[in-house]
Amino acid sequence: MKIGLSSYSMYGAMRSGEMSFLDIIQWIADNGADHMEVVSFMGDFLEDESLVKAVAEKTQQLGLRVSAYCTGVNVLAKDDAEAQFDLAFKHIDVAHKMGSKVMRCDLTSWDRPREEMGIDFFEKDLPALIEGSRRLADYAKQYDMIITAENHGMYMNGGERVRRLITGVDRDNYRCTLDVGNALCVDENPLVCIENLLPFAVAVHFKDFYIRRDADSVGEGFFITTPRGYLLRGAIVGHGDVDVALIAKTIRESGYDGDLAVEFEGLEDCKTGSRIGMDNLRRLMGMAK
Repeated sequence: MKIGLSSYSMYGAMRSGEMSFLDIIQWIADNGADHMEVVSFMGDFLEDESLVKAVAEKTQQLGLRVSAYCTGVNVLAKDDAEAQFDLAFKHIDVAHKMGSKVMRCDLTSWDRPREEMGIDFFEKDLPALIEGSRRLADYAKQYDMIITAENHGMYMNGGERVRRLITGVDRDNYRCTLDVGNALCVDENPLVCIENLLPFAVAVHFKDFYIRRDADSVGEGFFITTPRGYLLRGAIVGHGDVDVALIAKTIRESGYDGDLAVEFEGLEDCKTGSRIGMDNLRRLMGMAK
């Protein structure tokens, strides 16, 4: 197993103007990561060919593998369905130019109404999700690339839903990115999600959350509200309420041998949160340097 960092973890430094995307690559390498995930919204990768080339050259120079390129399209779009697939194909081309052999692709829009998140809507949408995912996997095959679905957001989440999608797609190069923290966003025990998805995983995201129930007690701060009313806020891996030690032990003993990536989205300084998170994950996985 190799431990790395999602570039999303460093978004705060980029948003503030403190670091460019190339600065982030350097920081990730300097802080001992074996690989990094590139998140598409952090650069104009579809339009700026020179930036794509610079990312490829810099990661190669630093020996920092681009383990995944992460993006999203809406395969359920009714008005511009083909435009959505054209967009996804362009992202696959970019991932290839960066040297990534994995592209995680979210499949639905983020502004989907809460009342349309239920299992009845998922059952109706599943055939289209499967067919759209097959198109992505078939296009990526030319690059020997794997497309992954992630248990992500409030709709395409839950181990059973993602597992049904993957088995329905039935392509050797369609697998999953397993996020051990995201399971909580739909009130699922992370260990149940791991049991469902680890056999299909080519990448695992480690994140941590503070979990609260009483909205009045937390005051200010960005919290996600789960369907059952729990409040989640991002934490440094190992500092929150997720049993990351047990999760790490479970993954370590499973025989999984793929990539592990820390995703930090807490309120602390992103450099501090990312560094401590990677250090904690190395120790928990018995890989401390």
